[in-house]
Amino acid sequence: MKAIVSDLKSIDETRQGEAFYMPDIDEVNDINLKRFYIESYGCQMNFSDSEIVASILAESQYHPTRDIEKANLILLNTCSIREKAEETIRKRLRTIDKLKANRPGTMVGILGCMAERLKQSLLDDEKLVDLVVGPDAYRDLPRLLNRAEDGDKGINVLLSREETYADISPVRLESNGVTAFISIMRGCDNMCSFCVVPFTRGRERSRDPFTIVSEATHLFDKGFREVTLLGQNVDSYKWQHPETHETYTFAQLLEQVARIHPDLRVRFSTSHPKDMTDDVLHAMASFENICNYVHLPVQSGSSRVLALMNRTYDREWYINRIEAIRRIVPDCAVSSDIIAGFCTETDEDHQDTLSMMAWADYCMSYMFSYSERPGTLAARKYKDDIDEDTKKNRLSEIIALQRQLSAEHNARDVGKTYKVLIEGDSRKSDLEFKGRNSQNKMIVFPKLPGFKPGSYADVFVESANSATLIGRIVQS
Repeated sequence: MKAIVSDLKSIDETRQGEAFYMPDIDEVNDINLKRFYIESYGCQMNFSDSEIVASILAESQYHPTRDIEKANLILLNTCSIREKAEETIRKRLRTIDKLKANRPGTMVGILGCMAERLKQSLLDDEKLVDLVVGPDAYRDLPRLLNRAEDGDKGINVLLSREETYADISPVRLESNGVTAFISIMRGCDNMCSFCVVPFTRGRERSRDPFTIVSEATHLFDKGFREVTLLGQNVDSYKWQHPETHETYTFAQLLEQVARIHPDLRVRFSTSHPKDMTDDVLHAMASFENICNYVHLPVQSGSSRVLALMNRTYDREWYINRIEAIRRIVPDCAVSSDIIAGFCTETDEDHQDTLSMMAWADYCMSYMFSYSERPGTLAARKYKDDIDEDTKKNRLSEIIALQRQLSAEHNARDVGKTYKVLIEGDSRKSDLEFKGRNSQNKMIVFPKLPGFKPGSYADVFVESANSATLIGRIVQS
């Protein structure tokens, strides 16, 4: 899984850290109030996990704040996907340590994948943190906080085969009140040779579908109009009823969530090509409110490199899945993840990736150069033998091609009308709304009376660039 972005950037530039908070608590002037501040880095799952953490902290009478200088507890929910992501966290910790020196008693904690990967060394080597908590240990936060308040260091990075946090109602932090994430599964059983996720998030386990439908229904009743079903690999979702032994697949779950209400849009991420079944595509085609957008990471266009990556599919298999998407959901947009400069990658392999991008016609991609992660299969078996200049040049070519593809993709939308879910004001003007169409493309358009965030509008696209469509509301 990767961070959500609406324009063309390498992953190094995406969602490096965002503070989450509830908007009203800072107006309460109570020096005895315990407040926490949380920053999330990396993928959608981390942002979703931060909302689970907020719910658990609320049970211990901690309240979120937008002001880090008011916080008694500062948490960084971290990512380990690349070395640079971890360097960013270390730099941030040193900055926070200076703030902590002026606020005796302030506690600092590391959550998530970096906590799981580095474990005790974060406490021993950094001496900048009081808590180290892995993705499956958030329920233990109250106990660990009590230990830290008594002057001890708190650490729990045990991975679980059962934990899904299904019974915890997430606190929707910094929510726009329109869109929300729902975690449907945790962990990953795909041992891609470049990826640290199976080691930091553990084995794959799926959440009870009835709790997922209940959470989505509750969100709709609260005014939310779009949910994104999250998992490291949503297509491998599988849950078996403990009594009837009936098995629920991802396609069945999609249909159940879509049936909640026609006005509730349903998205999902991320899909693994080996598990993207026709059943899922037929579910998308059967329900107008299941969005016509699939994030289908290719990683490389070379079958030889894909085998080294242990992706368990080849170029031909991936092409077959794209053809199935085009056949069953003709107006579906497809995005991807791409790695430049994986071990032994040749110029021919790189050209295979570029040709795959052009053929698949991605609407956008998350693009980055290979970064060796300790403990992965690639780190143990392969030499990271592509020099940094070559990686940089190949990544630049990939980004340039994607920018061209995105511009062409968006240019084809000019003159079309799309049903858009209004999410709020545009970044540049409070006279304009922003929202996404079913294909996950951001559209900006002037406000008209009678429309507000959470409502749908038919928007005619008048112009476009590589990142955004620009249009106007049309009324019948």
